[in-house]
This record gives sequence, structure tokens and C-alpha cells, in this order.
Amino acid sequence: MPDPSLKNEPLYEELRDKGMSKEKAARISNAQADPDRDPSKKGGKAPPYEDWTKDALYDRARELGIEGRSKLSKSELVEALRDH
Repeated sequence: MPDPSLKNEPLYEELRDKGMSKEKAARISNAQADPDRDPSKKGGKAPPYEDWTKDALYDRARELGIEGRSKLSKSELVEALRDH
């Protein structure tokens, strides 16, 4: 019976036959089946951190519990968020 969570079941099966885990095979097969996905670009639709205001970066750092955020510059906040 077809699995509705798989967008490209033949590719999934091929990847499983090569020894990939179920989760990894599903992620790869579903990503490659998405026609709107540009494989050269990573991430979602949110703008890069460099385009955020310092206040927005600070708020996100607070949400994630990054310590010392009040003393960080904008570029340091970007780095801390990426390293989190």
C-alpha cells in the first residue's frame, strides 16, 4: 500500500536499498519531489539574519535563551543565533 507521507516512493525505495535510514530516505525523496524547491538554496523563506534589525535578533536570542545577548553587537547576535 502506498505511503501518503512519501512524495517520491520509488526514490525512497532506491535509497532504502542503498542502506539509508527510513527518515533520511524520506527526507531526501520528499525534498527532490518538490518542484518549487531550488536545490541550490538552503533554508526557508525567512530573510537572512543580516537583514533583521538588532531588536528582532535580540528577541530571537531571548526566545532561544542565548546568554549574554544584551552585550552582543548585531553581528555577534547573528553569529550566536547561527551557532545555537
